[in-house]
Amino acid sequence: MTADETYIAARVRETLAFEARARGEVPHTDKRDFSTAQRRPPTSHQRTEESSMLFQPATSTTAHLKAGFMGKPGSGKTLTASLFAAGLVKHLREIGSPLGKKPVFYYDTEGGSDFVIDHFDNAEIALKQAKTRLFADLVKAVEIAEQEASVLIIDSVTHPWQELQESYLKKKQRSFLQIDDWQYIKGPQGWKRFSDSYINSGLHIVMCGRVSDETEQYTDDNGKRQFEKVGTKMKTETDTGYEPSLLVLMEREENLRTHDVTHCAKVMKDRSMRIDGKEFTFGSPDLAGKAPTREITDFLIRQTWAAFAPHIDHLKLGGRHVVVQAHGDSTHILKTEKRDWQPVQRRIVLDEIKDLLVMHVPGQAAADKQRRVVLLKEHFSAGWVEIEETFDLLTLRAGFDSLHCALEGKPSRYAAAMEAEIVPPLADDIPDHSKAPEAVSGPPRRAA
Repeated sequence: MTADETYIAARVRETLAFEARARGEVPHTDKRDFSTAQRRPPTSHQRTEESSMLFQPATSTTAHLKAGFMGKPGSGKTLTASLFAAGLVKHLREIGSPLGKKPVFYYDTEGGSDFVIDHFDNAEIALKQAKTRLFADLVKAVEIAEQEASVLIIDSVTHPWQELQESYLKKKQRSFLQIDDWQYIKGPQGWKRFSDSYINSGLHIVMCGRVSDETEQYTDDNGKRQFEKVGTKMKTETDTGYEPSLLVLMEREENLRTHDVTHCAKVMKDRSMRIDGKEFTFGSPDLAGKAPTREITDFLIRQTWAAFAPHIDHLKLGGRHVVVQAHGDSTHILKTEKRDWQPVQRRIVLDEIKDLLVMHVPGQAAADKQRRVVLLKEHFSAGWVEIEETFDLLTLRAGFDSLHCALEGKPSRYAAAMEAEIVPPLADDIPDHSKAPEAVSGPPRRAA
């Protein structure tokens, strides 16, 4: 076997091994023959060890509040969320938690924090605010508040979701979203950056959001399509409403005779089941045009805290907060198919083109460089950058096969695969009946 044949055989073995790894058939560290090696199923001992590591004795690791308040304008979601946060801080102080000494952080997108400052001052709770609607600031706010705050109030979460979409369109220089865009916007580089930290951060978070109607489409008796309201949801990313362990719908109610206004809190979800489905009515005291006194603030905090305290009792305050594992992935169990690893195949063909040129035109002299350029132009009609960046897999293989035939004098290993890709033209021409029929040879007919 010549040196060239030995080199080619080694390259073929490496290529087969690389393709096998790309398909997920063998581990990268396996040194066996790739043509026959198969993944060995885990033994019963291995399965037992994996099970013992995956499943652990059940213990509650929800140590921080994740609450959501949604409602229409004037429903009282901002005030109720703020009073609830203040009540939580007072409770943390009573149980001696170090978090009770930290301030409340307010991520404000609507200016609502200005109208609750008096209540926090009366309760002697430090309040820090960030007035912004940027999604990037929201992600940063959770990280900072986890280290420096007792509670983070987000009011409202609707605006960062809208700003994220607007920023994405600005980045893409487009005026509307396409279906494929949602995977990025909702994914790990988009909204999921906030939702994962919201669930798993060691921080008490109370978020507010605007409410929108949840509708379903149906066809009426006249055959016309209609929309029917079937519920309400928080006006933000679709799955965000599922994240809070305590979700409350705020509604404003007014007595038309007395014009007294009350705010009704309907518990839409309570994972502890202690106040699930309950309704609480909070009165609005007459301040007579004056700022709220300490007595009024104390009354408002106590009535709000009394409503939602049963949910707090279920939390393991002061414990380690780990709700769900948000890191890692499952790529190690996925077996890719050829249609999934075409980028790998492209790199393989590009590498083969380079190797073939180096084998036959190895020098670095001007004449050798010119010869390689001429070969690329003859068999690919393009320069290397265009070949590498724009050519699809089939075009690359066709060019490599043409180059291989010219330099090696025989077809490449891709010749048979390319023949399978060629579809013969459909014979759908209309026959020409204007021509005289051709004479048919055969034995003469017998006279009647």
